Amino acid sequence: MQNEQSKAHYSSAWIMLLALLTSLGPLSIDMYLPALPQMADDFGVSTQMIANTLPAYFLGLAVGQLIYGPVSDRIGRKIPLYFGLSLYVAASLICLFAQNEWSLIAARILQALGGCVGVVIARAAIRDRLDMQASAQAFSSMMIVMGIAPIIAPAMGSLILKFFSWHAVFAALSFMGVVCLFCVHFFFKESLPVSRRLNLSFQQVLLLYAAIFKDASFRLPMIIGCFSGGLLFCYISSSASVLMDSYGLTQQQFAYAFGANAFGIMMFSTFNKHLAAKTAVLMRLKLGAYIQLFGVAVLLIGGLLPQAPLASVMLGMFLTVSGIGFTGPNAMALAMSEQGARAGTASAVMGSMQFACGLLGGLILNFMLWSPLLNMAAVMMIFIAVALCAVYKFQHASRV
Repeated sequence: MQNEQSKAHYSSAWIMLLALLTSLGPLSIDMYLPALPQMADDFGVSTQMIANTLPAYFLGLAVGQLIYGPVSDRIGRKIPLYFGLSLYVAASLICLFAQNEWSLIAARILQALGGCVGVVIARAAIRDRLDMQASAQAFSSMMIVMGIAPIIAPAMGSLILKFFSWHAVFAALSFMGVVCLFCVHFFFKESLPVSRRLNLSFQQVLLLYAAIFKDASFRLPMIIGCFSGGLLFCYISSSASVLMDSYGLTQQQFAYAFGANAFGIMMFSTFNKHLAAKTAVLMRLKLGAYIQLFGVAVLLIGGLLPQAPLASVMLGMFLTVSGIGFTGPNAMALAMSEQGARAGTASAVMGSMQFACGLLGGLILNFMLWSPLLNMAAVMMIFIAVALCAVYKFQHASRV
């Protein structure tokens, strides 16, 4: 019999709280992007070198989620939030006092290890309370609210840079971590009752991870979500080099361009939510993948030209990034639909693999010798091709 965790309804306040916890990720990634050239000048290195703090952050996100997932399945969702958010606040302050690019990279890994707790717990809490269709709508609602973060983050960063140095950006992030801690303490209600918690040893955790990876109902949607989401991380890693270095956009113009693409995620997430009652989850997932494919094709063609028009580059970026409004929530809903009490661990695996793709994309970009635009588009094309192959494999498996 379906119980409370399978309810089909949720409050807007609850979604906004989960979105706030999850928004630490995009805020931590996007707010300091306008400062990358300034930071590179301070440390006497290239913008691309400082941009390596992005894959470093992805590394922390990938590792941290693998820890918080099984821990939250064992002791509940709230205690890990206390620990992770406290670590995030401390690490943000360490970033503020970094003396060189390597100390900043190390501090960013630590910052991600703390901040990723919100991503894991938000996904698991949704699965604790909702069924698959309601989860897909909840993930879309969360992405709509979350979409505000990457829209305002670069603008906030560029505004801070008008009056202060880049150090103030990390002071602001530390303050936001404190706000999240306050909200968790007073407003977050435990979503995993004691009766449903898993008493897992370290060996059992490894076996649980193995079982989750063997589950095709999880593995294929995970691959789709990871590689379609990997396009976003390629974009984030390369956007400053493409738009500011190659096309000469100012910090403020870059913030507007970045915000427009983030708005696209919100817009497409809204479309996805409205289509939920009329179309199947898999159909909406395929639609998003095709939108992303078209956007990547535009970028790849532009990268092969001597100097592509900025408008075409922006169009390609918009479609590539916005398509995640369809692929992200639907891949997540499919992957989590059969996970039950191990939702925290499954959420951790999903999130960890997503950011592992981001780390992989960032590392590959370091070894490519073409223009920043062509480098970005080539890696994106590989990622979307893998995602589409997984879509069709999952569709075939679902019909068998």
